[in-house]
Amino acid sequence: MADEDKTIMVFATRVRQLILDFEKLKEENRQLKREIAHRDGIIKDAQDKLKSAQNNYNSLLTAKMLEVEEGDLEAAKARLTKLIRSVNKCITLLSEK
Repeated sequence: MADEDKTIMVFATRVRQLILDFEKLKEENRQLKREIAHRDGIIKDAQDKLKSAQNNYNSLLTAKMLEVEEGDLEAAKARLTKLIRSVNKCITLLSEK
């Protein structure tokens, strides 16, 4: 009987330890989910800001193109190409993060 009692006691102790470990893991899981939700919010804000900046940039490009006179067309095209490359680099950098 003593061996059976000892085995039961060891088993009960291990079960309690597993329950404690399980509770710790559940709390860690909740914390990680909160962190993910927070980071998702930050990403969404950054995406909204990027979209707004792109819209502003497109509006500015349109306004600049309307200002171009006939003689400045080639210079305007070169400026536009340079600006597009610059924006593409920025978008690439932002999408890598």
